[in-house]
Amino acid sequence: MAKKQKFYTVWEGRNKGVFDSWDECKKQVEGVQGAKYKAFDSKTEAVKALEENYWKYVQNAEQKQTKIPKSAFPPPMLESIVVDAAWNSVKKDMEYQGFYLRTKERIFHKGPFPQATNNIGEFLAIVHALAFLKKQNSNLPIYSDSRTAISWVKNKKANTKLDEATGNPEIFDLLERAEKWLKDNTYPNKVLKWETDYWGENPADFGRK
Repeated sequence: MAKKQKFYTVWEGRNKGVFDSWDECKKQVEGVQGAKYKAFDSKTEAVKALEENYWKYVQNAEQKQTKIPKSAFPPPMLESIVVDAAWNSVKKDMEYQGFYLRTKERIFHKGPFPQATNNIGEFLAIVHALAFLKKQNSNLPIYSDSRTAISWVKNKKANTKLDEATGNPEIFDLLERAEKWLKDNTYPNKVLKWETDYWGENPADFGRK
């Protein structure tokens, strides 16, 4: 049986990026003090990880060794909205959507947007849900599986490193509008972490892992 290919994310090394083999990864990290890297089973996971914090994945690995039993973890609230985003590593575009958890009904879908990132999509999805619920005068909670996006919403600022480039002005316009909305509005809705390890993928997942 052929050995399954691994993909390697390098956060800190001679060159940052996603590499298709250990030999290529090794060239980037061997002998580099403080090199940060990790293997993944799919390129999609590896690319997504590159956009996020290295320590998130180290901590997740440690937590899995002492994982709380599923029976001891409370289920998500059915009266809620769940959101997610997807990033195409080939086309470099992003889209996001939101679902009502109880009925699995899709409430909104936006994109694809060119030259964006998954974190941006996760952030815009949460803000879109907040604005939607405010119009409905609803206090339903919102679930997202992105700690990064949740922190951006909390800070009212998308801390993206994406450069404004030809072909993606709409993304930066949406980010500006989303940040302004957060600064100009208050809301009663809780923005909560969707615990994928315990509940599985949320209904807003695009199923592209």
